[in-house]
Amino acid sequence: MLLSFRMVLMSLHFVAAGVLGVLLGMCRPFNPDNSRLCARLYAWPAKWILGYKLKTEVGPLMDKPQSCVVVANHQSNYDLFVFGNVVPRRTVCIGKKSLKWVPLFGQLFWLAGNVLIDRSNAQKARQSMLTTTRTLQDKDTSIWVFPEGTRNLGKTLLPFKKGAFHMAITAGVPIVPVCVSTYSQHLKLNRWHSADIQIRSLPAIPTDGLTLDDLPQLMEQCREQMRECIEAMDRELLAEQQRRLAPPPADKTTGSDPNL
Repeated sequence: MLLSFRMVLMSLHFVAAGVLGVLLGMCRPFNPDNSRLCARLYAWPAKWILGYKLKTEVGPLMDKPQSCVVVANHQSNYDLFVFGNVVPRRTVCIGKKSLKWVPLFGQLFWLAGNVLIDRSNAQKARQSMLTTTRTLQDKDTSIWVFPEGTRNLGKTLLPFKKGAFHMAITAGVPIVPVCVSTYSQHLKLNRWHSADIQIRSLPAIPTDGLTLDDLPQLMEQCREQMRECIEAMDRELLAEQQRRLAPPPADKTTGSDPNL
């Protein structure tokens, strides 16, 4: 019953946020800060509707350089409603060209200045990446990328694709890793409190002086840091859950004295 109620509310919310987002985009089309505002439109009400508790430690992300490549792990379609709480100013996202056909959301995504890539056409994809690199260099704008390239429902990060790191090196901008704890397997939408989720950003990884020959090492460095961060957050959440479930200690002051 609770799950069905939440799905109905989320459907209504998705439509309402889409309408408001499209109106915002029409008022100031392709403004790079539209993405942050639209992300909040989706995420803030969804946090209440879905019933999850979120803890964020995102100082490096909020204090990011003017232009950078933000890389994050991708778990489910709910990422929009989770990561949307922490999207920083003037940060756009890279998405599949097919997104533009999603009613309201696709038009919002386009008007928000996000980058749509046709992955089925290698030449067009390369041209889009070149345009994105110039955006990083010249327009005080950051790019948010999911380097795994697809949703990951497992416990270990998938191999990273090169695109985000190629952009960062070519544009000479740092990489800011952002990690979300493993929540997709633990989200219980039929409970009032559906999940505890953590988001943590890591210090920026500079790319100054790097060449494309350094690409594999940069990818591995970033992936390893993110893997360790996700595992650490998962351990912290598990320990907190165990503390909550543990029985309270016995109150020794209420025991009776057998000598009385």
